Amino acid sequence: MRSSTAKVTFSSPFSLPGISRELPAGDYEVVVEEELLLGLTFEAWRRTATYLTVNGRGKHSGRTELHAISDSDLNMALKRDAAVNLNIDDSDTAISLQEDSK
Repeated sequence: MRSSTAKVTFSSPFSLPGISRELPAGDYEVVVEEELLLGLTFEAWRRTATYLTVNGRGKHSGRTELHAISDSDLNMALKRDAAVNLNIDDSDTAISLQEDSK
């Protein structure tokens, strides 16, 4: 068994299946657990679990929650976040161009 961590950043509030509330924008740690596949002539690992670490804020500061999530749900949430930010950037550009033409 081995574990690895990675950081993901959300620019907008987001939600994931299995988490009952919307999570704020920010940096989150993702923990991936894998197991070694035995009986092969080469080393191979299989992902067994993925967790999102959520640090408490405000009155829950100092509390950390570990939520089991799926890779596909996390990837979809990151894609939605990127799409929202792309639309915001496009809107800002359009406003800037209109302001420049006055």
